[in-house]
This record gives sequence, C-alpha cells and structure tokens, in this order.
Amino acid sequence: MNNLILLTGATGYVGGRLLRALEREGHALRCLVRQPGRLQGRVGPATQVVAGDVLENTGLGEALEGVEVAYYLVHSMGSAGEFEADDRLAAQNFGAAARDAGVRRIIYLGGLGHTDAGTLSPHLRSRQEVGAILRESGVPVLEFRASIVLGSGSLSFELIRALVERLPLMITPRWVSVLAQPIAIEDLVAYLLAAIPVPMEGSRVFEIGGADRVTYGDIMRAYARQRGIRLLMIPVPFLTPYLSSLWLGLVTPVYARIGRKLINSIRHPSLVVDDRALRHFAVRPMSAEEAIRRALVHEDAAYAGTRWSDALSSSGRTRTWGGVRFGTRLVDTRTLSVAARPAQAFAAVQRIGGATGWYACNALWRLRGALDLLAGGVGMRRGRAHPEDLRVGDAVDFWRVEALEPGRLVRLSAEMKLPGRAWLEFEVTPDGEGCTLRQTAIFDPVGFWGQAYWYALFPVHQVVFARMLRGIGRHSVGA
Repeated sequence: MNNLILLTGATGYVGGRLLRALEREGHALRCLVRQPGRLQGRVGPATQVVAGDVLENTGLGEALEGVEVAYYLVHSMGSAGEFEADDRLAAQNFGAAARDAGVRRIIYLGGLGHTDAGTLSPHLRSRQEVGAILRESGVPVLEFRASIVLGSGSLSFELIRALVERLPLMITPRWVSVLAQPIAIEDLVAYLLAAIPVPMEGSRVFEIGGADRVTYGDIMRAYARQRGIRLLMIPVPFLTPYLSSLWLGLVTPVYARIGRKLINSIRHPSLVVDDRALRHFAVRPMSAEEAIRRALVHEDAAYAGTRWSDALSSSGRTRTWGGVRFGTRLVDTRTLSVAARPAQAFAAVQRIGGATGWYACNALWRLRGALDLLAGGVGMRRGRAHPEDLRVGDAVDFWRVEALEPGRLVRLSAEMKLPGRAWLEFEVTPDGEGCTLRQTAIFDPVGFWGQAYWYALFPVHQVVFARMLRGIGRHSVGA
C-alpha cells in the first residue's frame, strides 16, 4: 500500500507497537513527534520523522502534507494541569490541519465507557470528547473505544504485575471489583491496522474488547495462577481514589498523579455494549488469560520495545520556562581515571538506574523519589525500559535520557519536582590503555528558592555523586 500514513504518538506505548507493525507491512509512513531524536534508532530507513506539536499547533502542515490516513494517538493522561482543555485544544488543532491538508481518514483510539453505567470519569469523558471534536473537523473519523490494555509494558499490566509480585496479601479498594473487558495489545494493534482499508462512509465508532468480562481482581488472580503465586485479597470500603493513588504509588510503578486518573477511570465499568466491531473486522480477540500468558512469554523482548512510562505524557505537562528568570547556572563536575576500556565504562554508565540502582547511596535516591512522589512528581517507580541499553527519550527513574552518543556521552534531564532545571551527564574519553570518566551535575535555579535548594543539598551531593562515580568505575573494571 503506497498511500502515505501519519502516525502521532509513536513514542508512546500503543503508538510504538503500531509503528513497528506498520513498517512490517510496508506502509509509507511518517511520524509526528515533539522531539525527533526520541525516534533515533527506532524507525526504519524509509520512515519519515517530522517535528511538531499538536498542542502548540506547530509542524502540522508539513506533517500532514500528502497524507491519506492519520492515526491520532495523543492524550494528556500525565498532565498535572487542565488535561481536558489540553486534549480539547490539541484535537481542534489536529482536526483543522487534517481537513486543510485533505486527509481522507483519521483513526483515533479513545476510551470505553457509558454514561448509563454511571458518570464517566474526567479522563474517559475527555477521550470521548476528543473523538467528537475530530469528527466536527469534517474529516471522516474511525474511532475505537477500548478498555484496559494487557501487554508487557502497558500501564494496566505493569500495575497488576507489581501488585501481585509485591503484595501476596492485599487490602483492596472497591475499584478492584469493577467489571472491564480488557484487550490484548496484539489485538488492539490488529484493529488499528485493519482500520486502514475498511470501507466506511462518514465517521464510525467501534467498541472493542477482549473475549472476557472480568474485574481487576480477576486479572490479578489470573496473573497469580500463571506465576504460581498464592494471592489473598481482602476488600475494604474506605480506600478513596486519592488514598488508593498514594497506595499505588508506594508499591507499583504508578505514581500518584497517574494513579488518581487511572482509578477514576477504572472505578466505572468499561464493557463492550455494541459488538459491531466483530462484524466489520476479522480480528477475534483473545481471552484475558491468554493475553496475560502472552505478555509473560514475551515480557523481556517487549519490555525493550515500548513501555507506558517512556511516553512523554508520563512526565506530566512539559514545564514551560518562558519568562522565568534563572539564576547563574550551577555546575558540579568531577573526573575519575578508570583502568578499563571506554566501552566497558560506557556500558556501566548505561546500566544506571532501575534494578541496577545508582551505584551508591541507593537509600538516599529512594528517599528522594518518595519525597518527589509526595509532592506529586513521578518518583522512582518508572524504572527503565531495558536493563543494559539506553535510547534518547527513555525514562530512567525520575530522569529521562535527553542526549546519547554511543560509547561517549549520556545526558539525563530531571523530571522530579525542582525549583529549576537539572541535568546529570556522563562522558567517557579514552586515556592511554584506560579511560577518563567525567560526571557533571548541572542546575539552573529559579530565584532564591532555587539557589537555596542547591546549596542546602550541596554537601549531600558531594558525597552521593562522588560515591556514584567511584561505583561506576568499580563496575567498569569488573565488566
């Protein structure tokens, strides 16, 4: 098929899986991303990458030029602010640009929920409003409405996995008993692919789900059976969404802000009422049990592919610094001579964070993550996508990979709550038979409180960063 396809959300969980599927099928493909560097090494040579932002209404004309079919996989789930207004504006911008460019079809992934089953959560209401806004543009829209997505790396699956693995005895709130119709990531991608050629006059909405109607508790019990874990759940009525979100933030990769929105969504039933998708598409979705089995079988390979936390939306709204007056940039740098090849030292740098930890003072790092979580930040729960490799855009605990030069440099940008901007950079340079490892902490403080923050923690940083550098050096020699 030679018709040009535009994919938004390619750096997200579903978008990343769809990107690979579209390339496998040989589609002419273009991706619209805010940071093109995040797709470096992730797209095939024939795939075009265009910089743009649907919320800021930049780059849309160039991205949509000559496009026949556009996938709209954008959402503001991680936004700390008015995510409904953000979603509304982004959809208006995209719909108008698609109409002006002559796009023949928009394929949109929304959320499954019905007002007759109770009031929709703000998140589900926003997802359905986005579909309506896209339809108002005049471009035919094929909208899928899906419930929980099961697949290694998905938000729902990682939540279930963490709860069952860490809490064999679990006190559960009421939302654990709400019915849903989860769909496997493979089936969801199959629907999204099948939507390209399906005959359609005007816009259509299709509800899609797996073969089973189950509760979150059922899914957790199914996961426990397949992992051979004995699981006991004790329901209690007094855990509010707010308390539940804090509880999830302590024991799972989900932090409080995402947790509240997730719980507000799943505490309402999300079941397929209209089964027209089964008549219009050849996809026959698998059961929840099979989806969990496949997620476990493919976990290691899939984890290195796409994860929910690697999407920029998992960081919350990108902080705007326009008009903010920074103080003098503060830099703390140190070097270490290492009796190891540069490749060995760089490999140790690439393993930082996640299960490896930070090579020193891990308890202090966890404490910083807990404080960030309490402040509404991302905390340390995201971990990292792959235990040994990094790519631009990967989440690494409460950092994100901003720059990567293989074998030489890694720069991490902080996503924790801070009175300023912060980076942590590692550089490896050859030095005779060994190498020199340079570590640089950079902080742009905002006003008095930014300066106070830096100098208050300066003694701690001297200990933590120095020990970290020595730890990386020791692991380099042992690699």
